[in-house]
Amino acid sequence: MRVIVVGAGSLGILLTKNMIDQGKEVILIEKDETIAKELAETLDCTVINAEGTRPDILEKADLPSADAIVACTSNDQNNILIGLIARDAKVGKIILKIDDKQFMDVANKLGFYYMINPSSISSRYIADVLRGINTMELSNLVRSEVRFMGIVATESVIDKKLSEITLPDDSAFIGIYRKSDFILAEKDPKLREKDEVIIVTKADFIPDVNEAMGRNVDN
Repeated sequence: MRVIVVGAGSLGILLTKNMIDQGKEVILIEKDETIAKELAETLDCTVINAEGTRPDILEKADLPSADAIVACTSNDQNNILIGLIARDAKVGKIILKIDDKQFMDVANKLGFYYMINPSSISSRYIADVLRGINTMELSNLVRSEVRFMGIVATESVIDKKLSEITLPDDSAFIGIYRKSDFILAEKDPKLREKDEVIIVTKADFIPDVNEAMGRNVDN
């Protein structure tokens, strides 16, 4: 598998190291010359010192032959731009790091489904700790082939109740996030625009879940 990572922040470096350990071919693009030089000497991958939003630089990284790209610079707009360039090159999987909720909405409207929002995850966990609540991180709950999915309601399921949507075997609705509210699936809510549906399933059934939710994941 060939993966391009744009942005050598803490997330980008961690992802790169993990993928190298998994035997994946990684191309890391970082605009800071000092950081890029240091990583080129310490990581077993190709490091390109350049601005990752430039089409010619992504072309230099042979973008069309990449199986996936992870845009994790510190700038949300740049990450979305990289995603658009990668989509035009028909990259199979496009993953964007988005910190600002407004830009997450923009990315959703543009049809990007794979997004990382580390600041949101961290802030919620810290807020729970300060309130004296001991929550378990999701990574500790995911075992074997179990997967949790968050899917923003598409036009094909808006105005449908959860009970009207047929999921594959070994899959179930947990609930939906509607703005700041969480509604349990057992209340059988009718989906509205921007609702995020939380589903538990098995890894093999993820494509079927996406299909049931009317979600196109070609990009």
